[in-house]
Amino acid sequence: MASPVAARPGDPGPDGAVAPVLFVLASASPARLSVLRAAGVEPSVRVSSVDEDAVASALPEQTGPAEVVAALARAKAVDVADGLAVQARDADAPAHTVIVGCDSMLHIDGRLQGKPHTVEAARERWATMAGRSGDLLTGHCLLRIADGRVIAEAEGVCSTTVRFGTPSQAELEAYLASREPLEVAGAFTLDGLGGWFVDSLEGDPSSVIGIGLPLVRTLLRDVGLDVAQLWAGNAR
Repeated sequence: MASPVAARPGDPGPDGAVAPVLFVLASASPARLSVLRAAGVEPSVRVSSVDEDAVASALPEQTGPAEVVAALARAKAVDVADGLAVQARDADAPAHTVIVGCDSMLHIDGRLQGKPHTVEAARERWATMAGRSGDLLTGHCLLRIADGRVIAEAEGVCSTTVRFGTPSQAELEAYLASREPLEVAGAFTLDGLGGWFVDSLEGDPSSVIGIGLPLVRTLLRDVGLDVAQLWAGNAR
């Protein structure tokens, strides 16, 4: 569900060319960066300093799973926007700048699971996940910046059902030893070693990797821009 506010349309320039957009990814995730690059976008990467655990803990107890990932995505985008606003006062800013913040968590057994961080926690996660299904939720917040301030905002959440396979004990221990699942939402990847243990998906594969391209396209429209402008702004 998107929540736009008033935006200035991103019209082509007087010569008919599409005005480029500086697209800022508020994430250190190499998987999100890879998805965007494969889709024809070379973003500027700015990593937020948001304490995800602190943001989640501050939310009301009754906050639903989708609202949690949306709040985390927005916190990341706003944090990066604040930094860009400071820079914009000291330098010429592009006519169109868009920041996207994302956050992913696996919802299974009524609980949200983020990054396990340790081998022990990842092993416990897989004991729950193997042979079952869970919903990978990815929150997105898109901010459009002009003259150092936010002029439009839209947000939404992708939900994709993931059906997990059952790795053998040897396979699971080898996967844990790779350390890949320790710093990814839900203790698995789709685009890495974890892809061996994902039987099927219902939903958007790109959102499982970390950023949902169809949803971002919708959010761009909500703030008065479009994908063609991202393709035109591939430099940077």
